[in-house]
Amino acid sequence: MTAEHTTRPVVWSIAGTDSGGGAGLSADQRAADAFGVHLCPVVAAVTAQNSLAVTRIERVSPLALDAQLQALTEDLPPQVVKTGLLGGVEHVRLVAQWIDRLRRRHPVALVVDPVLAASSGAAFADPDTLAAYRELLLPRATLITPNRHEAASLLGQPEAGTAGLPAQALALRRRGAQAVCITGGDAADLDGRVLDWMATEQADGWLAAPRIATPHHHGSGCTFASSAAAALALGFVPADALVLAKMATGHALRHAHPAGAGRGPVRAAAGFASDPSLMPWLSWGAAPVFAPAAEPEAPPAPLGLYAIVDSAARAEQVLAAGVRTLQLRLKTPAVPDAGWQPALRATLQRGIAAARETGAALFVNDHWQLAAELGAGGVHLGQEDLLALGDEGRAWLRASGLALGISSHSLWELARARALAPRYVACGPVWPTLTKAMPWRPQGLDNLAWWCAMAGRPVVAIGGILTPERVEAAAHCGADGVCAVRVLGDDPARVLPSLQRALQAGRQAPTPAPVPALPHPSLAMSVAPRPA
Repeated sequence: MTAEHTTRPVVWSIAGTDSGGGAGLSADQRAADAFGVHLCPVVAAVTAQNSLAVTRIERVSPLALDAQLQALTEDLPPQVVKTGLLGGVEHVRLVAQWIDRLRRRHPVALVVDPVLAASSGAAFADPDTLAAYRELLLPRATLITPNRHEAASLLGQPEAGTAGLPAQALALRRRGAQAVCITGGDAADLDGRVLDWMATEQADGWLAAPRIATPHHHGSGCTFASSAAAALALGFVPADALVLAKMATGHALRHAHPAGAGRGPVRAAAGFASDPSLMPWLSWGAAPVFAPAAEPEAPPAPLGLYAIVDSAARAEQVLAAGVRTLQLRLKTPAVPDAGWQPALRATLQRGIAAARETGAALFVNDHWQLAAELGAGGVHLGQEDLLALGDEGRAWLRASGLALGISSHSLWELARARALAPRYVACGPVWPTLTKAMPWRPQGLDNLAWWCAMAGRPVVAIGGILTPERVEAAAHCGADGVCAVRVLGDDPARVLPSLQRALQAGRQAPTPAPVPALPHPSLAMSVAPRPA
């Protein structure tokens, strides 16, 4: 079979066997199957182990390792190479050479799970091997997934507490790793949440999920790294891949089982990405701050058709037509003149008054401090604006009582939006839009349905909603609100009845929209660096 006939993305896992079936290549295979990718298990070491201990390690010869990789390269070239237990300096050097060779032909991601010791305490890496990791694998790594002890060993530093992990992740990135996730399953919890610190090109923060109470966790680190590798092979960027890896590992822990007298294996399986209880949170900064999702006394009214307008006059027009949720979006000029602030204040006052008179919900885009001062009910902010506020500003915003809407375009942005427990999360662009230039691929109805199932908050569909048919399709996916911009036209009163009928038809459809087993990537994976 040639590469053209391979239908599933290919991941090479260069790691050790586990005669007890728990960790290493056994766990890697289960994770690959859960994601639907094809795993090529390349044996770097044979271990004699059971659920209690590792009793012997036999490294395969460099010639045998090289022969396995050579056999695969023409027939099953990888999208991703993942390493686990390696058998010393020669193995590390050989892997680095193969990564360079593969990248001369096509982009290949490298995920390094630095398996330096067994959970029972058996050491797998001597000082020379650690040095080889630093010099040869870190500069080539797309992602590394050490635990706290492994991160410290790679840096030659003492093991850090929670406050010190961001600095250690930054130090590992400075050594060449494009993305780092220091896992915390073996560390203390925060309010019952397990914390992993991730540092990627897309986002930094604490990736948090409830701890799964089980004594059986053998292979969880392998599962996490292989899950991230599988997600990269499917085209997800590292930050999104880590969200999926967190979910897959949680699912595997829930399905762990006893096998032997010691710690039983985790069992990755399909279905992890359609369980909303596994969707993690992502902190906005170095402090692991997660807002509690307070339950309202009564469920809030659905947002319905959600108009976005750019003037007070347009706000009054759509409110008169019957719209009852709108966003007033007034973008600050690059160089505002002396009249900008007074005009902004006057426009907001007029829009707030119009919304109050009709009982409509109004969200002011961006200008949250002025919105709070003038008594607006809510604000809508993009993620860059929320990041710029810092922890203190976000705390003030939560304390203000303003209903908060947050934009999201990717899995990590959804996880981060959840950390503030907003009134709603916007998902977009659902369809291609010319309203503004962005790097995001259209979400489509499949991702919108996934957002609605997984967000844990009301979801607003936005982007390219130009016809009643699209309003109906978005509502059928479970969207609490559907954005209307250009579809309202010059005469909103004329077109609004058909849009309202479409909204109701979507909500009342006899069968629910299917939720995909996995979302699709919404941001293109950057090309892995090629060797000099």
